[in-house]
Amino acid sequence: MSMFAELHPVVLTMAIFFARILDVSLGTVRTIVVFRGHRLLAAVIGFFEIVIWVIAAGQVLQNLDAWYLIVAYAGGFGAGNYIGIWLEAKLAIGREMVSAISFRADGGLARLLRERGFRAIDVDADMGRGPAVDLVITVTRRRRVPELLQTILEADPEAQYSISDIKMAHEGFDPTMLGPRATLGGGWRSIMKRK
Repeated sequence: MSMFAELHPVVLTMAIFFARILDVSLGTVRTIVVFRGHRLLAAVIGFFEIVIWVIAAGQVLQNLDAWYLIVAYAGGFGAGNYIGIWLEAKLAIGREMVSAISFRADGGLARLLRERGFRAIDVDADMGRGPAVDLVITVTRRRRVPELLQTILEADPEAQYSISDIKMAHEGFDPTMLGPRATLGGGWRSIMKRK
């Protein structure tokens, strides 16, 4: 006997619809979190996702003659995908690499990004024909990407950029963190001794 057998059909239909939205949204977020390498978080999300799915699917399978439950189940699936993608974008877990080409080859874009707290690599480049360009590569948290893009376009409204998902990033050593008086004299051994 189902624990939901006493529910009014409208209430059961809405419960199945919202349960599917919840479990599919969790599944969408879980899939993206797995891609970004957060295994423990994905496992926890997966546990709750499957508990909700079993309850919702069980109600539909016990009442296959109730077409409205099937429609609610399918509708919740569709809405859950949309909401899951929206939710994952709002959580903004992980890092992204932004590569920008500035047609103002004066190093200004990289300088501005560094002033705003971004770690930027500036490479002098050319596109085969025409003047030299700057290729600026930055890895940052996904939450800061809109600010980064705004800064790129502020420095060079004609700049081109691309954004790539990163599964894992290692911060490594940043010589700019040594402070204004520090030098890199003595090579990497002297840097390692300071730690």
